[in-house]
Amino acid sequence: MKIIELEEVDSTNNFCKRYKGTEDITVIAARQSGGRGTKGRSFSSDEGGLYVSLMKNYKNFYAGNAFKIMLNTCAAVCETLESFGVNPVIRWANDVLVNGKKICGTLIENTFSGAYISRSIVGTGINVNNKIPAGLKEIATSLSEELKKEINISAVKTSLFENLKKDYSVTDYKKYINWLGSEVTLKTNEESITATALDIAEDGRLIVKINGEIKKISSAEVSLRL
Repeated sequence: MKIIELEEVDSTNNFCKRYKGTEDITVIAARQSGGRGTKGRSFSSDEGGLYVSLMKNYKNFYAGNAFKIMLNTCAAVCETLESFGVNPVIRWANDVLVNGKKICGTLIENTFSGAYISRSIVGTGINVNNKIPAGLKEIATSLSEELKKEINISAVKTSLFENLKKDYSVTDYKKYINWLGSEVTLKTNEESITATALDIAEDGRLIVKINGEIKKISSAEVSLRL
């Protein structure tokens, strides 16, 4: 896979979208001027963080298995963070928290051809040594903040890339979820719903109990708050 390293870019995912080549690529940026998260949210991307996008082309990748891309990425991030001495927790579907604060976000943008995924761009931003803006300190953290020392970002990158080569399962993904069986809040644009989180389905939907009724919820429909 071709690796492209940049000092600054609007977002590594956007760079992938503009790329004219046909091969799979990995794009790494020291900083992003317009980092993006899910549902159009901005993602603070100052120097000191690890900002990576992998663009991969597929043949015969059934769209119904799209969650496999997300779980592989989240599990790889968690195993990487764990190796540096913190305890990561996945907040369904694709945020990673440490001590209740967000340390990593993932943005996956798939291109479809009928019932299949023809291309996937997976953007991952890990807070390593970057300074967390004052307005985000209550909800975000970094490796250096948690460990009270500067972290070798090259070592984080090497570990992440090695883990991204692995083939994880839903069981591996759920290993980093400690809130199943607990009450959670499901937020839509219109309302907040209290539910009991029961499990994660093989297709990535969250299985919950709402007012005694078992439902499967898509992350495209709601956001989860712990």
